[in-house]
Amino acid sequence: MSALSAPAPNHLSSALLAWIALGRRDLPWRQRRDPYAVWISEIMLQQTQVVTVVPYFDRWMARFPDIAALAAAPLDDVLKAWEGLGYYARARNLQRAAQIVVAQYGGQLPGERGALLALPGIGRYTVGAILSLAFGQPEPVLDGNVRRVLCRVYDIAEDPRQPAVVRRLWDTAAALVEAAPAGQAGDLNEALMELGAQVCTPGRPACGSCPLQAACLAHAHGVEAERPLRRAKPRTPHYQVTAAVIQDPGGRYLLIQRPPNGLLGGLWGFPGCTTDTPDAAALADCLTRALAAELGISVAVDGLLPPIKHAYTHFRITLQPFLCRLVSGTVRSQTYTHVRWVAAADLDTYAFPVTDRKILDLLQILPA
Repeated sequence: MSALSAPAPNHLSSALLAWIALGRRDLPWRQRRDPYAVWISEIMLQQTQVVTVVPYFDRWMARFPDIAALAAAPLDDVLKAWEGLGYYARARNLQRAAQIVVAQYGGQLPGERGALLALPGIGRYTVGAILSLAFGQPEPVLDGNVRRVLCRVYDIAEDPRQPAVVRRLWDTAAALVEAAPAGQAGDLNEALMELGAQVCTPGRPACGSCPLQAACLAHAHGVEAERPLRRAKPRTPHYQVTAAVIQDPGGRYLLIQRPPNGLLGGLWGFPGCTTDTPDAAALADCLTRALAAELGISVAVDGLLPPIKHAYTHFRITLQPFLCRLVSGTVRSQTYTHVRWVAAADLDTYAFPVTDRKILDLLQILPA
């Protein structure tokens, strides 16, 4: 136990509000703090860097300017607007939630915790962001940036993902936001998030620029770089995956649409299989057998494209694309939502995951 006193919430709140009043990043969602814009930006920012989100947010708001537009749009359009951001369940949940809001709340996002939590894809953090930033309510937020700030300021040496520590962090965040003057909960939460993103960063925090330096217990103890406590990461599984870039005699490409749920639900791509060997001949054999079993077609493998490596949250893949030619059979499938032959000029109108989009890029540089 430290002999130093834990900093008082009102002291931290005042310091944070004074600091954020001096300036903050000029981000498009901060120019309009309406509930819809806050909601979309916070969902996009999950697991995604700000610099990546900015152009997506601008395009999204132009394509779906309000909740009613999002609810009424075809899912393919929603996924196309999200293409490249990853974690596509976020986009599907956004549309499902929008449809519920239109049906139950007249197209206006509710300003009540229980109603928001009942919507798909909205958890406690997103609720806190919406209610504080858009409605001015004293609701806390706790994302990775805020967790890091609190673990350092209060020198929390336990694993921040343990349930008891999570509860403590939420309680601490709540005390801070409740200490803010009425109507300034959003500014307080924004200051916490901004501080974690810009100053109290992982690795080497810029303590000399921090408005909370004098109150920070981890800094006083010289352990700020050791907070939050890091757990050893387990070994990340790796899978070998194939993709069949199949052309029919007319030059069209075969695309499959994945079922609506799952990691890449609703997205289009090239059919393939997963195996445990990097051997090209074994991969090709796996692929041709999978195409015969799942799609009822026979193909000839004419060549390979360069392999594509990609990391997801909990696993990695090496994707080997094969250039294939339809030999026989009529496409049919019970595995995929849709199977479609598509002209090369029309491929860009479909929503692809990043790996299949890279295959399209490779096709562009093939010799004619």
